[in-house]
Amino acid sequence: MDFSNTHKMKSRGKLMGQRWWNIGLPSLFLLCLFFFLAGLFGSTLVSHQDVLVPTVRSRSRVLESVEEFDPLPNGETGEHSLTSISFQVLSWFPRALYFPNFATIEQCQAIIKMAKVELKPSSLALRKGETAENTKGIRTSSGMFISASEDKTGILHLIEEKIAKATMIPSTHGEAFNVLRYEIGQSYHSHYDAFDPAQYGPQKSQRVASFLLYLSDVEEGGETMFPFESGQNMDANYDFRKCIGLKVKPRRGDGLLFYSLLPNGTIDPTSLHGSCPVIRGEKWVATKWIRDQEMDD
Repeated sequence: MDFSNTHKMKSRGKLMGQRWWNIGLPSLFLLCLFFFLAGLFGSTLVSHQDVLVPTVRSRSRVLESVEEFDPLPNGETGEHSLTSISFQVLSWFPRALYFPNFATIEQCQAIIKMAKVELKPSSLALRKGETAENTKGIRTSSGMFISASEDKTGILHLIEEKIAKATMIPSTHGEAFNVLRYEIGQSYHSHYDAFDPAQYGPQKSQRVASFLLYLSDVEEGGETMFPFESGQNMDANYDFRKCIGLKVKPRRGDGLLFYSLLPNGTIDPTSLHGSCPVIRGEKWVATKWIRDQEMDD
């Protein structure tokens, strides 16, 4: 992981020196509850016009009252040995978690293999007044959609169920996986994953959170960036093409979870994010968008 706000990771060796938390699933559930309460408090302070960001709380306090609990019984997920998931809190505004070694190298390679033959230029959800012509260049990757039920290997089902355990949101709330490839020079300008009804029209449901599974390492560039992290750069002069703010460097097998909505159901303005241009190498990522309601079959 390589993220910078005012400073960056200098090497993978330093990354491995970071303190990763490895706790049972009940503890992760309580952390999500803590996120909910923190977000509920934050939602009274945050609007699209003004963001009041309190001092980030000490991470060590999160685990003080949860270590005494036993792990939850394993569900019927195909991963009966899964009792804990390592993670690191990256940000409170937006609420973001990083999951090292979420998938194996073999799983990542298999997902890339099944996606390669179906790649098409990535599409863009258009706001009122936008056209395909005047939005050219905003999203330049190629990609494809595939659901776990379409994958005969069962790998996507395992990943989907693990995401459900990590987020404590049933897998039935997830959209199909969007597998993306970014080649040199390709990027995705800053955007929100949630759809503002004022801009996109009425929505049947809303995207609550996004889980990104990095399928490849990237030699240089390709970071996932959050330009408004902790309320930075939130002014009328912000250039949506700039790669600034909190940056997360893709590492094969690692996952990134961030929340697009505040607990009161409004869009978190600090969840604005994008994909920096790939400078060297190639970026592969599988995105799972998670909704506030079950998805239709």
